[in-house]
Amino acid sequence: MSDELTHAPLPGLLGKLGKMTSIRDTELLEQSLLKTLGPTLGVLDTSLYRYDEAHALVRIIHHHRSKEIEADGLTRMVERIEELSNVADVPQEVRSLIDNVRLLSKTCTRKLGEGVLVSYPLIGGDEVCGYFVFQRDRDVTPAEDAVIRGILEVFSNYYALLDASQRDRLTGLLNRQALEHNFDRIWTLLSQPNTDVINGEVRRMAAPRNYWLAVIDVDYFKKINDAHGHIIGDEILLLVARVLAGAFRSSDLVYRYGGEEFVAIISAENEAIARNIFERVRLAVEAYVFPRVEHVTVSGGFSRADPRVLPQEILARADRALYQAKGDGRNRFYEFEELVRAGIFQEMPYGDTELF
Repeated sequence: MSDELTHAPLPGLLGKLGKMTSIRDTELLEQSLLKTLGPTLGVLDTSLYRYDEAHALVRIIHHHRSKEIEADGLTRMVERIEELSNVADVPQEVRSLIDNVRLLSKTCTRKLGEGVLVSYPLIGGDEVCGYFVFQRDRDVTPAEDAVIRGILEVFSNYYALLDASQRDRLTGLLNRQALEHNFDRIWTLLSQPNTDVINGEVRRMAAPRNYWLAVIDVDYFKKINDAHGHIIGDEILLLVARVLAGAFRSSDLVYRYGGEEFVAIISAENEAIARNIFERVRLAVEAYVFPRVEHVTVSGGFSRADPRVLPQEILARADRALYQAKGDGRNRFYEFEELVRAGIFQEMPYGDTELF
């Protein structure tokens, strides 16, 4: 659906690109892409569908703009960002169009009612890693096509640079810097109601709002280093990282925190589901046959993300649960709240957690 906005003049468009490339968070960058392209094309709704290397859906980002009349009679533009992560949330007509783009590796359109649905491929490296989708009442002109392709190329190149800066060099997992960025984003979402207007922008998180943070440590890793040397030790860490990445879901966030320690942030509706996910990860590492050492195990501790508690404190709680798991024999995962209920830990008042 089109609004009354005209195409952005070149200086305005360059300003938006400058603002987009000043962002240091990949997910905020994705939102900025939609905020840039929507007004440029004169449409109220734009969407970004992100897929991983196996073409499994990672997340969907919708950007919607609408005009609201305030009490004083003035009109203002309100923006809403919506994030989803379920394949069922992809409309059939969009799914069919995306399949065409994936198979042809080029822009595709289809008639939809009195309008046209358009999808552009998002290229990462040499692979299609996502799709920019919008609908309006007319076809894309050659001039608009050139603008869209140019903006998507700038986005993809900058996204690759930004993503590389947030990756651990050895394992390719997200690094500690990326963890701090995601802390800010997730805690901001958790502290908001389901729908809220902030500075004219409405945000709604449609995915599960319960997050769980785990600290995961490779058991007896010092012995591996001492017995086989640091080169083999690094190889084991790389393989553990790959097993972890494969065992977690594509929507989960996995970081190398330092040394042989990893951090994971997952969304799950309740404690039982979170526990099942972490148990699946533990069993995947236990079952893997590693070179030289054959079998490696991991221990972990996890805790629910609470918006009333600083993320560093949640991290410290998960770390305490991890060390309890190690003390009880390793190769297991404990939840901090579970240990509090069992009387092993005392629940500390907010602000009293001892950070490590």
